[in-house]
Amino acid sequence: MSKKANLRNRIRRLIRNWAVPVGCGLFFLFLLQYVFFIGYVPSASMEPTIKEGSLIIGTRLAGDLQRGDVVVFERGNVLMVKRIAGIPGDVVVVGNKTVAVPEDSYYLLGDNEALSCDSRYWDEPFVAKDQVIARVIIFRQRPDPPANS
Repeated sequence: MSKKANLRNRIRRLIRNWAVPVGCGLFFLFLLQYVFFIGYVPSASMEPTIKEGSLIIGTRLAGDLQRGDVVVFERGNVLMVKRIAGIPGDVVVVGNKTVAVPEDSYYLLGDNEALSCDSRYWDEPFVAKDQVIARVIIFRQRPDPPANS
């Protein structure tokens, strides 16, 4: 066998050996970039539903979001997790304040009313649809620390 043929065979083997792992890696990156979102909840604003430090998995292919859906969104270059309390066209009453949710926007609240900085307190209380990154589909609670005996 010539040196050229030997080199060609080595290159083919190398490509064959690396094609599947590289292809799987690229497919996984595609899924994370365009289909799934993986993150965590850094605050207690969604307790008791989702504890501080819990892992969340969301879908970027959320479709039509509904009242009650938990979403990840971007506000001021910060990712946040809140529940949709108002969808376009809704009139939301919170305390002594009534607001109408405009088209292509959501009114979002944290489940922990005492600790959540949400639509009730923002100067612009609505989150545009294009700011929503994912709908949370799974969350894994951070375990409670063991009680001291």
